[in-house]
Amino acid sequence: MASTSTTAPTTTSGPQGAAAGGVTPTTIPSPVWYQAQPNVAMTSSALTGKVVGIDPGHNGNNWAHPEVINALVPDGVGQKACDTTGTATDSGYPEAAFTWAVSQYLAAALAAEGAQVVMTRGSNDGVGPCVDARAAMVNQAGAAAAVSIHADGGPSGGRGFAVLEPSGAGQSGPIVGSSAQLGQNIAAAIQAAGMPPSTYDGVNGIAQRSDLAGLNLAAQPKVFIEVGNMRNGTDAAMLADPGFQQAVARAIAQAITNFLAG
Repeated sequence: MASTSTTAPTTTSGPQGAAAGGVTPTTIPSPVWYQAQPNVAMTSSALTGKVVGIDPGHNGNNWAHPEVINALVPDGVGQKACDTTGTATDSGYPEAAFTWAVSQYLAAALAAEGAQVVMTRGSNDGVGPCVDARAAMVNQAGAAAAVSIHADGGPSGGRGFAVLEPSGAGQSGPIVGSSAQLGQNIAAAIQAAGMPPSTYDGVNGIAQRSDLAGLNLAAQPKVFIEVGNMRNGTDAAMLADPGFQQAVARAIAQAITNFLAG
């Protein structure tokens, strides 16, 4: 969820805080380059030479380190918290685990198209990085396009995905038009994968946002994707299903491929 939810996810991992993981509000970690699994062949060269950024929202141990995630960092128009814990389904499936799973499937699908994939975190048992650092990591990697993967914690009666696009706030003015095109591609792909547009956020599943550091500080076409509403029973069942996770990741990858391949 791209908002400031503080719902603590269920986890069995031990804490990896600022001391253990070297995470502070001012740290910009090295980008995490996705490594394809051995013996998995590239199926297409459509994205050869293209760098694609994936930002799996939140992190599995954010809940254990409020001293890190509550610290203020630049968001392009002011300041906001370094990060949040994300939300969870009523049964306790955490957003951070969902975003990590989908991002792994998405990275594999993009690598199969020939892309070099850079990610903002390399596991789901750490803390952060902060939202400004996430944008900086993708920018420094020279990404041609980027997505931030989330799931919302909206009203229990509301359903559906929302693709959040930059509004021109911060430094995002030059990427508004290209991000809108990327967002339209992705919205159509997610709907085709079986998740309807949000009934409570945006219009036809698309909304502009000026309060997200990841959009305000981006140097490439970029969108945030709230794949569904974790607080809605129907959406939650889909979001927790590995089959849907893989299907929506493939759909997003194809949308990105179509956008970058022209």
